[in-house]
Parts: sequence; structure tokens; C-alpha cells
Amino acid sequence: MITTDLTPGAPCWLDLGAPDVGAAAAFYGSVLGWEYESMGEAGDFEGGMFKRDGKTVAGLGKLTEEGARSAWMIYYTVTDADATTQAVERAGGTVRVAPRDLDDWGRMAQYNDPLGGQFAVWQPGKDSGFELADKPGSLSWTELFTSDAAAAKEFYGGVFGWQFSDMELPGGGGTYTLITPAGLPEERMQGGLMELPAQNLELTNGRPYWHPVFNVTDCDAAVAQVTENGGSVQMGPEDVEGVGRLAVCLDPSNADFVVLKPADG
Repeated sequence: MITTDLTPGAPCWLDLGAPDVGAAAAFYGSVLGWEYESMGEAGDFEGGMFKRDGKTVAGLGKLTEEGARSAWMIYYTVTDADATTQAVERAGGTVRVAPRDLDDWGRMAQYNDPLGGQFAVWQPGKDSGFELADKPGSLSWTELFTSDAAAAKEFYGGVFGWQFSDMELPGGGGTYTLITPAGLPEERMQGGLMELPAQNLELTNGRPYWHPVFNVTDCDAAVAQVTENGGSVQMGPEDVEGVGRLAVCLDPSNADFVVLKPADG
């Protein structure tokens, strides 16, 4: 269960790097009912905030990194971004963006895990992150597809202290690993990871990648908006026992995400 309570190691923010900010704002507005508030343009910067029911749910910025694909970046709460950076490097990860202050809002850093999966951390200042989670139109789960689940558990467990529990997927679908922040009970599970052959990680040419799962009230209606607005569907919609009805989608710039109507929602 993702919350906004600043638990160390829990998701607290996400933002999208998009080649066309206006087009991305329109797409997610149609699919997830988000409103976009621009923070303006200055030099290479163009971006703003997505809101749902007046509450901030995510960020959006222009993709400026040469050769980078459009993708969602997930941030996890930490108490000390510099200490986390040292932990990442000790565990074999690399630093994409060194810890830096964003005025008095907080301190951020971005990394690659040892196999290339990208993630980020946020040390809260005035701003603790998103204001809405686990509700329609907001983040409800995070998921890592990786070519080496054991290595991922060792790395992220070392960096964040995450707890892991494995479950077998029905029909011989493989093993899925559930993620819970350090010291919390399993009802606070916030995400999962799954091992896939490198050739199945086509979006990143074989590298691991994280993607967000967004809560929706009607999965099929959300998928219809995805396709009507220039996106595509990789899988689904389909019912998953005990989870809900979900679909894996790509926006028009091929950033991946999942829409989920929870089983109890």
C-alpha cells in the first residue's frame, strides 16, 4: 500500500521525461483525468505538475538527455541522499545525477542499478512528494522487470533495506517478488519485481526498467483512451485473481505504464 507518510524506502514521487510536453499533458489528461499546471519554460527547461482533484500526483518535463528514451522515473524517500549515494556505489550501482538541492524543496539524486535499471531518491525538505496515492488517477504500485531477480534483490535490499517475499504466478508464469519497506508488515507492500529474459526487455534493449502502476476506476475505459489518444497496449486488459483488472500500456512516445482497477476497488 503506497502512502504519503514519508516511510524511508517507499515511493514518494515520479516524473515523466517526454519529447513533447504538451502532447504528454494532453494524453495523460485523457487517460487518467489529470490536470497539468505548467511551471513555465526557461532555456532547455519545460515542465510542470500533474494534478488530480487538486492534489499533485506526478511531474512532467521535457526530455533533453541525448539518446534517452521517454520513461517514468520513480523516486523513493530517503533520510540522507548522500548516504544513499554511497550505498548505491558500494552495491555496484552508478550515479546518473549526483545529490543536489532543489532550493529548499528537498534533495534528489538519480542512479542506475548494476544492470542498468534507472531509479531516483528524494530527501524531503519543504516538499515530501506526491499528495495523492492509492486512489483513482494516482500511483498504486511500482514494478521492476529485470534479467536477474537475485541480483536485484541483493542490490535494492542493500540500498533500501527492502523486505522481499516470493510468490509463484499461476499457470507456470514464473516467480513474482513482492517488495515491502524495511520493518513494515506485508500489508504495506508497495511493489514487485520479476525476472524476464533480456530479449523480452525490448523497450530498453535488455536493461532492467521500473514502471508505475496507476489506479483507475475502469480499466477498459482507460485502455480505450490510451488507444484513442495515440498510445498502444502491450498486454490486456485482463483479470488477475486477487489483484484486479489491468493492462500494460505505452504512451505515444513509448513510455510504459500500467493501469489497474484493483480487485477490491
